[in-house]
Amino acid sequence: MNFDLSDEQKQIRDLCHEFADEVVAPAAEELDRECRFGYDIVRQMGELGLFGLPFPEEVGGQGGDFLSYCIAIEEISRADAGVGITLEAAVSLGAAPIFNFGTKQQKADYLPELLAGTKLWAFGLTEPDAGSDAGGTKSRAELEDGEWVINGSKQFITNSGTDITSGVTITAITAKSAGARGEISAIMVPQGTNGYTVEKSYRKLGWHSSDTHPLTFQDCRVPEANILGKRGGGYRQFLHTLAGGRVAIAALSVGLAQACLDASLAYARERKQFGKPISSFQAIQFKLADMAMEVELARTITYKAACAYEYTGESSPEFRKLAAMAKLFASETSKRATDQAVQIHGGNGFMEEYP
Repeated sequence: MNFDLSDEQKQIRDLCHEFADEVVAPAAEELDRECRFGYDIVRQMGELGLFGLPFPEEVGGQGGDFLSYCIAIEEISRADAGVGITLEAAVSLGAAPIFNFGTKQQKADYLPELLAGTKLWAFGLTEPDAGSDAGGTKSRAELEDGEWVINGSKQFITNSGTDITSGVTITAITAKSAGARGEISAIMVPQGTNGYTVEKSYRKLGWHSSDTHPLTFQDCRVPEANILGKRGGGYRQFLHTLAGGRVAIAALSVGLAQACLDASLAYARERKQFGKPISSFQAIQFKLADMAMEVELARTITYKAACAYEYTGESSPEFRKLAAMAKLFASETSKRATDQAVQIHGGNGFMEEYP
């Protein structure tokens, strides 16, 4: 068992680490304060090849492995999780379903721009009554004269309203069935389609540099050929998509937790109370030690899950188990790390001037 990264993975880590420090971090505070999407950062990530990182070269990708992609998300998210989720959603939720289930023509039409990062594609699963309950979809699509007529709504959709968003893949009921849920299919809806409305962006508590909107569909018509994969396969396809996305979100969480640890270590060395740095107090040392331990554990299970994705396959029980564990543990680790970071920063932890 070898826990060392390959030379290529180390190069990707170092490249993304440098980019995060020199480009993303300096802009993070302003993007957060202004609730502004970082178009220039996205453009530069595209030029670095990050949007095409885990895809083969024959479709315009970089030919990297899934772990390299997760490492890139971790490093970007260390500087700004809002930028990290932009990359994660664009790759795992936007481009990956088209690559995995699209026809040859769909791949040729959409993947070149998506993998270059010049365009973004969204993923529309969540609805007011259907999110974790993915089978609870209420949106409907009826086939009329060679077109799907879509009616329904989606919410909390990332990358759905930017100037470079080119469309969204949604789940919709395409036929009634005798089972607990109707036949669910995945349908691609290009931006600007009549009847497709991107509603006003949300006022969020965080991830202010990430683009998030509700979507509505009212007699929205797209060609029958816009179905992604097989009719009725949408539920399975989206569960498949979410499994890989869980590991990427775990990587994002590791990056966030590492940022909290880095900021807390630096502050604890600088901040003095009772004549000495607060890093010399055991209460602070315990917090830092717990943070460091959990970050290391979260990173280890996330990397293990990423390797399982590569070597055992996305549908294997082992991968699905590790993906769920990694997302749960890493996201809870980031929550605990942010809480401890605020405590270590004291009153300054409540101030927007601090990261």
